Amino acid sequence: MKIAIGSTNPVKIKAAQRALKNVYPGAEFIGVEVESQVGAQPIGDKDTIKGSINRAQAALKKAKADLGVGLEGGIIHTEHGIMSSAWCAIVDHHGKISLGGGMHFHLPAVVESEIRQGKELGEIMDHLTGKKDLKKKIGAVGVLTAGLMTRTKEYAHLVRLAMVKFRSPQWFKS
Repeated sequence: MKIAIGSTNPVKIKAAQRALKNVYPGAEFIGVEVESQVGAQPIGDKDTIKGSINRAQAALKKAKADLGVGLEGGIIHTEHGIMSSAWCAIVDHHGKISLGGGMHFHLPAVVESEIRQGKELGEIMDHLTGKKDLKKKIGAVGVLTAGLMTRTKEYAHLVRLAMVKFRSPQWFKS
């Protein structure tokens, strides 16, 4: 079994490994550089979902894998302020697409201002904290929860949620 993750970001690769290693013992996990085709910072769930599907499909094809996993972080605007959002898509060669999403948490107003100027959340958090490549480490969620959560743990959760159609196909027959 070969599982391709549509990113070379170690957080995304590790999240897929953590979520799927017991489901597919002995699977080979490969990070593949692909484009989301939705821009560096997707705004809204529609674009974030599209980005995760694009990543999963491109990784599946590029790596000639059995499964493709796409993880995409985005931003949503709510009546309560700007929030982070993330989606995972898992795809196979039969065209099956299964999604898992969530990871909603508030972002500070200073982030919203920077997002409106076209910047990406990871870049903004690096600037605000003075640290480098947070999106490849604990992520904004790790910073803003003061270590209660990490991007890897949250993304692994989304990968598990995205397995529903593969783990329980009897509930999703056409």
